[in-house]
Amino acid sequence: MQDLVKAAGQVKMLVLDVDGILSNGQIIYDANGIETKAFNVQDGIGTNALKKYGIKTAIITGRSSPMVDKRAKELGVEYVVQGRDDKLAALKELLKDMDLQLEDCAYMGDDLPDIKALQSVGFAATVPNAHKEVLERAMMVTSRAGGAGAVREVCDLILKGHGVYEDFIAQYVL
Repeated sequence: MQDLVKAAGQVKMLVLDVDGILSNGQIIYDANGIETKAFNVQDGIGTNALKKYGIKTAIITGRSSPMVDKRAKELGVEYVVQGRDDKLAALKELLKDMDLQLEDCAYMGDDLPDIKALQSVGFAATVPNAHKEVLERAMMVTSRAGGAGAVREVCDLILKGHGVYEDFIAQYVL
């Protein structure tokens, strides 16, 4: 665990997939064909905490959805890239205009299109129900599933790695 905390302390940007990470991976259509997704409120506290401590956040997803833009805004996510199957290429393009390298990033993904990005960053995380090929390549597997607070687990670990977790928690306790 100490090695994970140390690695998380090097993270300058957390990059998230959506389906299976921020959501449970289900795609639900209503009677009018409108797509809906469910997100976990605890993830938002975590991503906003990262922002407070100067850690950037990004979303890279293969699908395109206005719900992702809305949720990203609520989460305080600064960068959103949608409709990109090649997640590594999208991440490299995103980093081109930043003073960050791949090894400065944490990436959370759960399926085959995420593997190259997971293998290229400094901290790779996934969820317990990820594809087996992803599970074999991740540094961290959260205890919670996607859409059930898995992102928050990684955010908390990053805060611990940066030595600011106790400061973050202090605002909520007496």
